[in-house]
Amino acid sequence: MNLARLKGYSFELGPIRPPSEGNDHSLLLRATRNCPWNRCQFCNVYKGKRFGYRSVEEVKQDIDIVRALADEIKATSWRLGYGGRVNDEVVRAIVRGNPEIYGTDFADSEVLRARLGSLVNVAGWLSSGARTVFLQDADTLIMRTPELVEVTQYLKEAFPSTQRVTSYARAKTCAQRSVDELKELQQAGLSRLHVGLESGYDEVLQEMQKGVTQQEHIEGGRKVVQSGISLSEYVMPGLGGKRWSQRHALETAKALSQINPDYIRIRSLVVRRGSPLYDKLKQGEFHQLTEDEVIDEIGLLIENLDCNSYLVSDQMSNLLWEIEGKLPQDKPSLLKRIAEYKAMLPSERLLFTLKRRLGSYVAVYGRLDQGLNQKVEEAFEGIQKGLPEAEAKVDEAISALKDGFV
Repeated sequence: MNLARLKGYSFELGPIRPPSEGNDHSLLLRATRNCPWNRCQFCNVYKGKRFGYRSVEEVKQDIDIVRALADEIKATSWRLGYGGRVNDEVVRAIVRGNPEIYGTDFADSEVLRARLGSLVNVAGWLSSGARTVFLQDADTLIMRTPELVEVTQYLKEAFPSTQRVTSYARAKTCAQRSVDELKELQQAGLSRLHVGLESGYDEVLQEMQKGVTQQEHIEGGRKVVQSGISLSEYVMPGLGGKRWSQRHALETAKALSQINPDYIRIRSLVVRRGSPLYDKLKQGEFHQLTEDEVIDEIGLLIENLDCNSYLVSDQMSNLLWEIEGKLPQDKPSLLKRIAEYKAMLPSERLLFTLKRRLGSYVAVYGRLDQGLNQKVEEAFEGIQKGLPEAEAKVDEAISALKDGFV
């Protein structure tokens, strides 16, 4: 391996990315660190971490490291007779052949984890064609426009195979940018922005400390759409709790209808440990919806959407993954699937819900630990025997499964 070109043998990786970027094995590049707002009550990702503004030169150095890693991976593939194709054996060969970089005797666990994470990310990206890149962390758009343009152009020049560059952005930041600035970014190569709308209802936005209003959501979203950058808006059924469920759905549909984003992505609320909302839930200050009530809320949202967006349910927090389609033409079929779920007998819905939640957990984490497995088995037994406490057992098991959702 050409050690001179690999400063530190790794580049910075942030904690999260959208599921769609994982499916595409996107290259992850950290343009900023953590979240500049970091007050949302439902989020635990960046709590206790300070926002950091990385320099253009830092990000360019990371791009250079990616390029060096990519060159080494491709050279190893050819040397092993794979003709440039990247697979697990290529990665293992690089790790085995460079113990001074990837060996436990030469680096502590944190450094080693960063090096292996960088290698695996680049290898996965190359194996999928090196077409998509995701700029981390929570609000890359907060970078000064000329600097983000420079980073994007440098990235595209370094990797001509790149077809899509995407990032998270806050709605308020989008609203603060001019359409001309956003167009400049689009022309430089920024293809898509993922924005957490969560709710279009001002009461919920204020209660959850989103730091944005419905009008700012609409203004920011419409600017992005006008610029030609593809827009994914994320909504969070259940975020209004029992108190604001109906208004949350209706006002969110109103905001989305005015924005008309390319994608609407459903992210049903899971109250996560370490978030301020988790404490409120435990203290009885927040009353979350049941699975059926969340489905009702999603149905109300869809009924009131008046846009040409593609609606997707592509995250493990969602119960009905199959709610997906193009609006407005697929609205009847989406509502039909919800009606089919609601038409099940109560015992059938309990069994369906438990199996779905268990399937999501196992698909990501594999085996259940002993305590969680016991909860799940007791819930199944309760359903099969028709016990009076079956619903409570299912709720307990699902709550424990959801604690592991990301």
